[in-house]
Amino acid sequence: MGRLVGLVLILFIALPIGSVVLYRFVPPPITILMVQRLIEGHGMDYRWKPLDKISPALAQAAVASEDARFCEHHGFDVQAMEKAMQHNEKRPKKIRGGSTISQQTAKNVFLWPGRDYVRKGLEAGYTVLIETVWGKRRIMEVYLNVIEFGPGIYGAEAASQRFFHEPASALTPAQAAQLIVVLPRPLKWNAEAPGRYVAKRSRVIGGRIGTVREDDLAGCVLD
Repeated sequence: MGRLVGLVLILFIALPIGSVVLYRFVPPPITILMVQRLIEGHGMDYRWKPLDKISPALAQAAVASEDARFCEHHGFDVQAMEKAMQHNEKRPKKIRGGSTISQQTAKNVFLWPGRDYVRKGLEAGYTVLIETVWGKRRIMEVYLNVIEFGPGIYGAEAASQRFFHEPASALTPAQAAQLIVVLPRPLKWNAEAPGRYVAKRSRVIGGRIGTVREDDLAGCVLD
């Protein structure tokens, strides 16, 4: 029994570390969310592209919209968490998340959708691992390739081809903003035919891209 418990503990530690090390060099072949969407009948369009084949505007838009201190923190943004908690206390019907790009990447690649405490605990552990093993550039590369932009549409290349009929390398700042804005609700919001809120939010993020560029807020991932 002792040996069995020891083996289980070793596997529990080795498997996460091993998968994180592997994905430092190899694109994740599939995620739990992708499997879930397949079962739901949404199909899967997933086309991996290296970060240098994706328009810099998309990484800048992600920083502008999702994680302004991405290059400064080590996986967790305490200020963003505190603001999210304060907002959620005042407006419980409109929950706002405080997750960083690193946390979102950990969740999307290794874990299942949801808000339960077990998943959040594992997410924190994986976030520390990928910050340590991958570094910022790889985190952004994986994030932009596996994030869900629409039903069964994953990553910058698939989304760019589907919505704008051109490669991710050709995305303009306005198009990048349209893609990033739909991330909170990719099954409801459409980057190709945005509603009033999405169009308005896209213009806001498009304006912030200039600030990200000028202040070099995405400098840790862009050459």
